[in-house]
Amino acid sequence: ACFRLLCSLLIPAVFLSGILCVCLVILLGGIRLWTGRDGKRPLVVAFFHPYCNAGGGGERVLWCAIRTLQKRYRNVTCVVYTGDRDATGEEIVEGAFRRFNIKLTHPVKFVFLEKRYLVEASLYPHFTLLGQSLGSVFLGWEALLKFVPDIYIDSMGYAFTLPLFKYLGGCRVGCYVHYPTISTDMLSVVWNQDTRFNNAAFITNNSLFSKFKLVYYYFFAFLYGLVGSCSDVVMVNSSWTLNHILSLWRAGACTSVVYPPCDVQTFLDLPLEEDKSTTEYSIVSISQFRPEKDHPLQIRAFAILLKEKRLGQQLSLKLILIGGCRNPQDEERVKNLKGLCEELGVSNDVTFRINISFEELKRHLANATIGLHTMWNEHFGIGVVECMAAGTVILAHNSGGPKFDIVVPYEGHTTGFLADSEDSYAEAMVSILSLPPEKRLEIRENARRSVHRFSDQNFEETFLLSVEPLLK
Repeated sequence: ACFRLLCSLLIPAVFLSGILCVCLVILLGGIRLWTGRDGKRPLVVAFFHPYCNAGGGGERVLWCAIRTLQKRYRNVTCVVYTGDRDATGEEIVEGAFRRFNIKLTHPVKFVFLEKRYLVEASLYPHFTLLGQSLGSVFLGWEALLKFVPDIYIDSMGYAFTLPLFKYLGGCRVGCYVHYPTISTDMLSVVWNQDTRFNNAAFITNNSLFSKFKLVYYYFFAFLYGLVGSCSDVVMVNSSWTLNHILSLWRAGACTSVVYPPCDVQTFLDLPLEEDKSTTEYSIVSISQFRPEKDHPLQIRAFAILLKEKRLGQQLSLKLILIGGCRNPQDEERVKNLKGLCEELGVSNDVTFRINISFEELKRHLANATIGLHTMWNEHFGIGVVECMAAGTVILAHNSGGPKFDIVVPYEGHTTGFLADSEDSYAEAMVSILSLPPEKRLEIRENARRSVHRFSDQNFEETFLLSVEPLLK
């Protein structure tokens, strides 16, 4: 009886769902006709970037992409879907200039979204990847209802919005992938029961929980590959990201590496001189205050350096943590980091500089000896490139983009150093600070020569080549 009841309900439910889908398609088709091109209207390219007013590398890619399209195409209007409702469009554009030194040549239209909270990680204490991805679908639906573009580009990693805009919105779709939402490395972390920021100890200590999470990850990876394969154009930011996206999305024909734009020329203009001081050095870190950036590793390694340094007692060292805070969770993270500094007794030697201007960033880098980076499997590492261009000796994590694309020998010469633990970071800092000034200068010069391949100009050329199929 129950089975017959379910069958009797199933047919009307399927019929009703079909009618609703047809209605949605007709509705969106009507919106497209109303807002669409008539031969005279410009081509509309929309970027999905809910946090466009943040100060990270992903935002620099967004604004450089928009500037590139404005410079190359006269008939293109750029739109940004954003959840930054606490700022006006003018303030957002001004912020891009202040933070990244990027000045747009034409106005940008902003579509402000009200449901950005649906993609906040804090909303999903468990099954975060799936929760945020489903949340992005609802946020994308709000964006689609408010404005239907001709071309849709996800520039922040919300791949689950791609089929929405392609099949319901009728748009040509592309994406710029900074970091795969899930990767084979994440699967290996769960498989090996390693404790990391995205794999809690209570899971690693329980084989049943670990197996369940592994099944969940494989299921999510399947869905991620399915939605990602909808994209007409796929741009990735590094060799590391390319390998993961090719294995998950299997869209090699339309996938290419487009290194993110780093304002290397501005940093290359900073004078490069041999260290004059032998008693005072600063170590600078550039990255948003997010958990994966692993600022605690930097502080602990620095504490080891101060405690066990073999550089003479008169040496003065300063760690300067520079980064952006996007929300109250990031601010709480900074508060916890300051607490860690107090716990380790290094508060007087560590400085936090939050949401600073581009000019202040340059001043800190100009005076720094070491540029510090600690994120495991960083997808690329714009901060790493900026440190190298500014003339610091880079010390980055021995994985991801820094290992495979950035801190690599240039014409057979050393461009920087890599480490992967508190002790190895401390030892590397000792080695760098112990080098003769002329040897440090040689490494800095090699690093500077190597970063031209990450320039704004190189990004513009490769970006235009990649998006050309969408604009035809």
